[in-house]
Amino acid sequence: MSHFLPPSFLLPFSPHALQMFLVALSFAYFAKALSGSYMKSTITQLERRFDIPSYLTGVIDGSFEIGNLLVIAFVSYFGAKLHRPKIIAMGCVLMAMGTFIIALPHFLIGRYKFETSIRSSVNSTNNLSPCPARLLSPAALASAGVITLLSAIPFWFLPRSLPIPSDRGPAQCTPEQTSFIKDSPLLEHKYQADEPASFLEMAKDFIPTLKTLLGNPVYFIYLCVTIIQLNSLIGMVTYKPKYIEQHYGQSASKANFLMGTINIPAVALGIFTGGLLMKRLKLSIMGAAKFAFGTSLIGYFLSLFFFVMSCENAKVAGITLVVGVSYEERSVFSACNSDCVCSDRDWDPVCGENGITYVSPCLAGCQTSTGSGKNTVFSNCSCAVAAGLSSGNLTASVGHCPHRDDCDRVFPYFLALSVITSFIISLGGTPGYMVLIRCIKPQLKSLALGFHTLSTRTLAGIPAPIYFGAIIDTTCLKWGQKRCGGRGACRIYNTTAYRIAYLGLTMGLRTVSFLLCILGFVLLKRHLRREERSAHQVANGGAELEVLRKEEVLASNSDQSLRTSTTDYNNTERETRL
Repeated sequence: MSHFLPPSFLLPFSPHALQMFLVALSFAYFAKALSGSYMKSTITQLERRFDIPSYLTGVIDGSFEIGNLLVIAFVSYFGAKLHRPKIIAMGCVLMAMGTFIIALPHFLIGRYKFETSIRSSVNSTNNLSPCPARLLSPAALASAGVITLLSAIPFWFLPRSLPIPSDRGPAQCTPEQTSFIKDSPLLEHKYQADEPASFLEMAKDFIPTLKTLLGNPVYFIYLCVTIIQLNSLIGMVTYKPKYIEQHYGQSASKANFLMGTINIPAVALGIFTGGLLMKRLKLSIMGAAKFAFGTSLIGYFLSLFFFVMSCENAKVAGITLVVGVSYEERSVFSACNSDCVCSDRDWDPVCGENGITYVSPCLAGCQTSTGSGKNTVFSNCSCAVAAGLSSGNLTASVGHCPHRDDCDRVFPYFLALSVITSFIISLGGTPGYMVLIRCIKPQLKSLALGFHTLSTRTLAGIPAPIYFGAIIDTTCLKWGQKRCGGRGACRIYNTTAYRIAYLGLTMGLRTVSFLLCILGFVLLKRHLRREERSAHQVANGGAELEVLRKEEVLASNSDQSLRTSTTDYNNTERETRL
């Protein structure tokens, strides 16, 4: 029976095996980012679909990281001693299964039905099609799961480790390469890569190794700084499409489209450019730290301009604007709609001719309507007369009134500044990561990276969306009501309060991280000085040993010469006597 053989470029001794590992790993990251980006883009849709507040969508978003808590630290520790490519392959399979499970409820629950006063005509082309085309987005998520599953295939055929190519000597290999290459002579004087005899011995060594890692002050401060900065970054990215939608009056689809086509490429380009600059400039550890800090600080000062790129609250009758003669201040009920039996729990906004949005056609005082679907036009809206317009057949159209022209002029500047700041901040990503790599002993690097990922996801990935959402909820002006009772999703926010809370929390966290960076620089300098002294002592010790060795050789040669001379003299004396 013939056996399945992997492609030649995946064989252990293939010169392209390392390149294929990097290609496969990059593809796996791409698949993960694809599904993760989809989850971020559904925040506002989840709020509307299930009528839930922002903090609860934050809980859903943060729960993505909970699965990492149970495995990531142990995988990073044991993965350095086991078959790493196959462990990565199993991880890709698990991610694919998770993506399929996330997409499953969209196919089981059915279409989203919402209450509206808009009439639907049977013969209207604006009716909902019987063909389930809403399934497009869940199908896209399922496709992202298939891509993740495909990314696992190459890792099953990659070797556990790579031998050093015959045309490359040990002196040409970097420490990072020797940690992946088998039987490297450079490892002999750094640490022994021999595996423990049993799994139990590896488990016993886990806690002491973790204590040694956390005892490194540079690593600990770096960990604290990145946790705080990622709190700011994750909270900001999670609710940025929502901020664009609520503050600048853009649709959810457009906000997500702009995030995907403008911001994400700017971040990717910044990370690549930062790595290229670090290689060209040949930055040291301190140089890399200063570069990362400098780019982050420049991005911080540029981000302050977001505070002045503001828009006024939308004009919504009875919520942000007092219209007509109302029974109480900022009430949706007024004299113009007192003859109607309206509910203040409905949210079916219409735009009057006066440029003011009303919570529902009933609260706008509208008596009749024509058309269907999005083309419905409401007529005889008495509240528009109360707003100061002349008498006549005043109408209202479906949806919010468009934002002001001044807000539309500010939005392109917001996008441009967002791209610039994203690019500049991302420049320091690779240099900052290299600081983490270089300040850790080689035998602790795998655990250091794993524990770093675990800590950031636990203390940033999970809580940040939750408390960002809770703070955003405090700026809500009109809450929806669920069909079964209880508070639902927010319908409209106080734009000014939203901007201050969202941007203020983001910038406040980054300010705290900069203060810790100052302490980090002090500790890093001490760390480098200790390394220089150790290297100097080793060098001096080696020189002293060489001098002693030479002196011993000279002394040995002198003794040998003396013994030879004495022997010759004795022989000569004996011959003379004879």
